[in-house]
Amino acid sequence: MPAQIAQILFPVNVPEAFDYAVPPEMSVAPGQFVFAPIGKQMKLGVVTALKTHAGDRVLKDIAQVKQTKALSASMLKFISWTADYNCVSPGLVLRMVMRSIKAMDPSEMVAHYTPSGAAFKLTPARQLVLDKGGPFPARASEIADRAGVSAGVVRGMANAGGLVVETLPVDAPFDTPDPDYGSAANGGIALTDEQMAAGEELRAQIIRGGFSVSLLDGVTGAGKTEVYFEGVAEAIKRGGQVLVLVPEIALTQASLSRFKARFGVEPAPWHSALGDAQRRRTWREVAQGRAKLVVGARSALYLPFDNLSLVVVDEEHDTSYKQEEGVIYNARDMAVVRGSIAAHAVVLASATPSLESLVNARTGRYAHIVLPERPGAVTLPDIDLVDLKDFPPEKGDFISAPLIEATNTVLASGDQAMLYLNRRGYAPLIICRACGERLKSPDTDSWLVEHRATGRARCHMTGFSMPMPKACPDCKTDDSLTPVGPGVERVAEEAARHFPGARIEIFSSDTAGNPAEIAARMKRMESGEIDILIGTQMVVKGHNFPHLTFVGVVDGDLGLAGGDPRAGERTYQTLVQVAGRAGRADKPGTALIQTHQPDHEALSALAAGDRERFISAELASREMLGLPPYGKLAGVIISGPDVKKTEALAKKFVSLAPRADGIDILGPSEPPIGRLRGLYRRRILVQAEASVNLSKYMRVWRKKLRVPAKYKLHIDIDPQGFM
Repeated sequence: MPAQIAQILFPVNVPEAFDYAVPPEMSVAPGQFVFAPIGKQMKLGVVTALKTHAGDRVLKDIAQVKQTKALSASMLKFISWTADYNCVSPGLVLRMVMRSIKAMDPSEMVAHYTPSGAAFKLTPARQLVLDKGGPFPARASEIADRAGVSAGVVRGMANAGGLVVETLPVDAPFDTPDPDYGSAANGGIALTDEQMAAGEELRAQIIRGGFSVSLLDGVTGAGKTEVYFEGVAEAIKRGGQVLVLVPEIALTQASLSRFKARFGVEPAPWHSALGDAQRRRTWREVAQGRAKLVVGARSALYLPFDNLSLVVVDEEHDTSYKQEEGVIYNARDMAVVRGSIAAHAVVLASATPSLESLVNARTGRYAHIVLPERPGAVTLPDIDLVDLKDFPPEKGDFISAPLIEATNTVLASGDQAMLYLNRRGYAPLIICRACGERLKSPDTDSWLVEHRATGRARCHMTGFSMPMPKACPDCKTDDSLTPVGPGVERVAEEAARHFPGARIEIFSSDTAGNPAEIAARMKRMESGEIDILIGTQMVVKGHNFPHLTFVGVVDGDLGLAGGDPRAGERTYQTLVQVAGRAGRADKPGTALIQTHQPDHEALSALAAGDRERFISAELASREMLGLPPYGKLAGVIISGPDVKKTEALAKKFVSLAPRADGIDILGPSEPPIGRLRGLYRRRILVQAEASVNLSKYMRVWRKKLRVPAKYKLHIDIDPQGFM
């Protein structure tokens, strides 16, 4: 039998797999994890293909096959597709898949204890074990921590017959979701006729099997979650695994409780805040096919599912699905790709779908499932604009008289208000009155943000933080630093003056805390313990506050600045989502949006309640300019420690661009953030006609330039940000 060669991909930044000889006594297959020598190290990689040994090449042998479940053929293809499309090394994509090496081994088995129910001698400490040591079964250390006793007390109880000992895995399997548990037939939320029809259409996609994409397009509060639960239930009934992607960790936490109410158990979580043990448990159970329901952030898409049959992308329009560092990818688009490769269903859900998804639905590439109304008597909020030229706030303030009056009216009726501003901290700019110096991060061209609650100035791009200076760092003048513009802390300070006695809380990524604190704050808001919630975009996504009847947007123009071609679309989406938090129960809601641009297409269409007018105008503009979805974009960032060499490298790269019809190259130019983390940056924008394979073009172009050490070249297919 001819000798075999295994092509092994390692989770490192290399352009391709390496060839290794398969020892005669060893059996390997594509997808298996193996150890092989690379340099002087023994490294874990994945067999991507096998071929017959040819020629006289002397190859190193595979050292060991790891006894864990192999990656599926569709997963290997998905890794390769992600790398090719996004112009990155396949090894870096594999690194995203191999997030938990320890999960590849079986769970460690340890002793667990459960009360026996038998009579035995009780002491006060043993009584604490019975009263506070649960839930059982549990390890001795866990029981002891909860009961406030030593582990010796637990083991002594077992010796006395009060506890039964059994050997169980450290990482317990996730409970199996029950697809009928919280259904309408079992006393769950009753669906309207429109919701039932939409749910039936999703169920039909699952029953038919194969690849499909459905855009679930429903107004805020229309019950999109309850509808896609019908598809989730059908997939679980048929033995498949389901992944629900959510854009924020905070939303992941909110989702867990909703899933538990519907399916009787909490789903397996996956997001960056998980500890190693939780990450290990989820990865292993997903790979073994035992975790039937997973809710996670964008990276959950690269978990090694054994039998994935449905992916739901909730709030599919959200820019948080775009990974901006490392492997740059859009999880929404990659979810559709994964569904196509593995032949399963994909659901994209949003009250404000991206224009790309909407065009795909309207042209028949996706099924278009529309929920045009909120259920029952619940209506959409009335939205009005406050022209700040007509209603300027008092000097030094940022909240206009109409917002103050509306908030007072709501508070007097016992309801809740929300003030929205997507700026963290106290002020987005700190300036010296004496010399005009603007405080910046020492290695980045971004302004420092004052955080008065912590007494620090922070860079939100790099995480740099320092105590607020007493004097200007440049001219040394004491007490000359002045905050310019509002952040949520400053709005909260002003709200406390306007609404004395109101219970006010801030909700932003700075104040959110850990997942438990986020859940506690959301529970306080839902139960009416907060009168005014002042928040950033974290409050926009998926939260349901039954007592909230008024939303005031402090700066409706904030997203329109900066020259982003998607600025109008994002502003419209965000403000629809913000306003949609109001009036979601049995009380009507209202929203007021402060603006200096009441005639802007996005704002005027929002106030008129005319989504189609905005969509038509925006699509016409995109088509005329050849922008997505009618054209393609790619961004290139070249960065390095020397500004002149970085500029020269960027110009050299442009000079090497392959000639091709239907492609325009703009730049290089200095982006708004010209220096980041000590590296100078130059940006190139590539615009292509829709028929061009832009990823292939960029891959060919990239190979023409050798990037010197300490310099970097990043390619961003379909960029979502332009900083």
